[in-house]
Amino acid sequence: MDRLSPTAQKLGTETHGGTAHRLRPTATQLAWLSRGLDQAGGKLPLFDHYGQRYDQRTIRSCIEHGWAEPWFKNPIKPDWLVCRLTKEGRQVAEAGEALAHSDEEDPRDARVRDLVDDLFV
Repeated sequence: MDRLSPTAQKLGTETHGGTAHRLRPTATQLAWLSRGLDQAGGKLPLFDHYGQRYDQRTIRSCIEHGWAEPWFKNPIKPDWLVCRLTKEGRQVAEAGEALAHSDEEDPRDARVRDLVDDLFV
């Protein structure tokens, strides 16, 4: 994996062959980031809705992109990385939430999302 230049990190773009590409979070990254929107201080969860730990690669990639930052060290579980949203991470998560709830959404996708939400509420 190529490291981003400081300029690319600051602008949220990645350059390949002289062309700039806007960094977009994956669905997993976006799900993790959006869970911090409703938490005090933007605290990001350690576990998903199913009780499984989020993959460290997801967490570390969000930190590398500047969407999350380590918050504090957990003295009981030092291998757990407790993070919170950054300003950029909050913007990415809010934009993702807006896209997920837009009026242009496919009705079939909305129905599937509603069914899944009903199962895990």
